[in-house]
Amino acid sequence: MKQRRLLHFGAITLALLTGVASPANAKLPDAQLKNASKPGPGKLAGVVMDGTGTPQMGATVELLAEATGANIARELLTNTEGVFRGEKLSPGLYTVRVTLAGFLPTLEKHIRINPNVTTVVRVQMESMFASLEQLRRQPVNIPVEGDDWKWVLRSAAATRPVLEWMGDAQVMTADASVDRGVPRAPRARLEFTDGARHPGSGSNLVAAPATAFAYDQKLGGTNQVILAGQMSYDQEAPAGSIATVWLPTGSLGAGPHTALVLREAKLGPDGPTFRGVRIDQGGGMAIGDRAILSYGGEFVLVGLGAAASSIRPRTKLDVRVSDDWNATLIFTSLPSGPGPLEADGEANNMAAALNELDGFPTLLWRGGKPVLQKGWHEEVAADRKLGARGKLEVAAFHDDNRHVAIFGRGGDLPAGDYFQDYFSNGFAYDGGSSSSWGTRVALREKLDDDIELTTVYAFAGALAPGEDLNGVLRDILRTVPRHSLGASVSAKIPHARTKVEAGYKWVSGVAVSRVDMYGESLFQIDPYLHVGLRQPLPKFALGRWEAVADCDNLLAQGTVPVTSRDGRTNLIPAFRSFRGGLSVQF
Repeated sequence: MKQRRLLHFGAITLALLTGVASPANAKLPDAQLKNASKPGPGKLAGVVMDGTGTPQMGATVELLAEATGANIARELLTNTEGVFRGEKLSPGLYTVRVTLAGFLPTLEKHIRINPNVTTVVRVQMESMFASLEQLRRQPVNIPVEGDDWKWVLRSAAATRPVLEWMGDAQVMTADASVDRGVPRAPRARLEFTDGARHPGSGSNLVAAPATAFAYDQKLGGTNQVILAGQMSYDQEAPAGSIATVWLPTGSLGAGPHTALVLREAKLGPDGPTFRGVRIDQGGGMAIGDRAILSYGGEFVLVGLGAAASSIRPRTKLDVRVSDDWNATLIFTSLPSGPGPLEADGEANNMAAALNELDGFPTLLWRGGKPVLQKGWHEEVAADRKLGARGKLEVAAFHDDNRHVAIFGRGGDLPAGDYFQDYFSNGFAYDGGSSSSWGTRVALREKLDDDIELTTVYAFAGALAPGEDLNGVLRDILRTVPRHSLGASVSAKIPHARTKVEAGYKWVSGVAVSRVDMYGESLFQIDPYLHVGLRQPLPKFALGRWEAVADCDNLLAQGTVPVTSRDGRTNLIPAFRSFRGGLSVQF
């Protein structure tokens, strides 16, 4: 083991000595020697190993400047040899934080970076099993002072449980995601709501009073299971769904996950019963020290008289080109819900599990048989940091839709092709296929700690009625290019603690389908005016209570009257909908 450690340090030291011992500086002209003597940025190189001296690939290394007022933070990944490098670092003191699934996070403080010099560090990580063994054994003939018997077990930044030795064989479990004295993160959540997010299809949540719950349960170590469900109280169209999410590493986005979702809904007193099941599997892995591959997929099976199924893979490759530039390659199925679970790695796990309840693809009806909305999305994108709070992204993409979901209102329409909503005259319709190329430019800027602004421009194809209106609705729809411009703001009012999310997306012409559906899911900007409110309520009972309200297409814009052989309809890319109620977290 000692020979292996000496081998790694010998390789790094030899590279440094080779550069220092070079006699090239002896022949430099005076002007070059003068410039070379000026202080420049420093470098950091190191190796990450476990307790046995084995290099660890894919460890996340965070560099944090310790200087007061400095806003310097970098994130690196170790390669197959466990080595990481940081270039062009401002001189000063830094803290190095290393995290890896299955190991305790390791902190190395007060590492000095000198100008024109490479600083070499060695980081040894302890496994969680080793720390538990140390925790189990009490010290013999060694005085214990203060915090000497406190051990922190952390699997990822999002979920950080703590086991703290209290003496007399007592172990206390707490949550280290916040500092001592601050309440622990919620582990249960209840929502009492009315309304629907996406009316018009039996596969989505019905517009009715309902209760949703989520419960976060740890299974020991880093394993974590989240249970979520919702029940509707409408007597004429009862519905219910349940989701189970298993996180082996305890965090979304930091490791694999498996989700199972079941849903059943009665479509009217005498109507058929919708039954559906979704199985979602995903995760990620590091490739070298500059790339991360996120992968996943889901299998969907629904039944409504007849069965329909779909396999929906997704993959995403992020490559760090430099400290400021990143490149992304994406191949995925078109989104049908809030987005893949991997995208919620920084969000609350319970909120992500509740979103899974609404993740079924839109159910359509064609020729008297059920079909699911589906399509493919390919994209190449590049983003650049703008200072410490901004990011600019440019992307080119291709969408290939096979069953485009069209929503509208109308009556006396052919039942074999129009999926009628039981609660209203709304319907979901299979608009057929559509293929188009597009581009997108997005800017995100965090103005301060309470305000974030997002602006997105997209040019892509969308379905719109053609000039010939003699055929059925599907035959008269054509793919046309459209411009769209959207902006949203997320703010928190300091004294009232109200959280407001408001946005508007403008489309250049008539369109009955979404323009850049993937971009809408990625940046959470829906067509036309949408507003969301979260208002904390005074504490009057157990838990933290909030009043919630979400309004989509508040001004009911975008309606397109169309008369075809099927009848007269009003088509619209997004329904005006409202969903509100109360939320309590424990």
